[in-house]
Amino acid sequence: MSLFDISGRAMQAQLVRLNTTASNLANANAVTGSEASAYRSMKPVFRTVMDGQGGATVAVDRIDTSTMTPTKRHEPGHPLADGNGDVWEAAVDQTQEMVEMIETSRQYQNNVQVLQTAKSLMLDTLRIGQ
Repeated sequence: MSLFDISGRAMQAQLVRLNTTASNLANANAVTGSEASAYRSMKPVFRTVMDGQGGATVAVDRIDTSTMTPTKRHEPGHPLADGNGDVWEAAVDQTQEMVEMIETSRQYQNNVQVLQTAKSLMLDTLRIGQ
């Protein structure tokens, strides 16, 4: 694998991470009429991918759903309330998701910088021969 392959795969993995975080934030305040149907946050799980020459990169292995318990609120007037007048709010920690989003965007940005530096060094190497 070339440096471009390694960085490209890392950027793809960070994009999956960013998309799951965005989905979690979009559903953070969602409510439903049962605990089973309440939204739970998702997190991608990565695995290392080795090439035959000692190089390594990353791939998305799976996306896990959180085991966090949704919050139960008693709102008998809510249209989605169950027979007891309860609604269930999504199990998403918004603060944690925002931290995750910032970290993910910085890691993506680091990979972009790696690609820009590699491109610049290649161009400088080509200019030496002129």
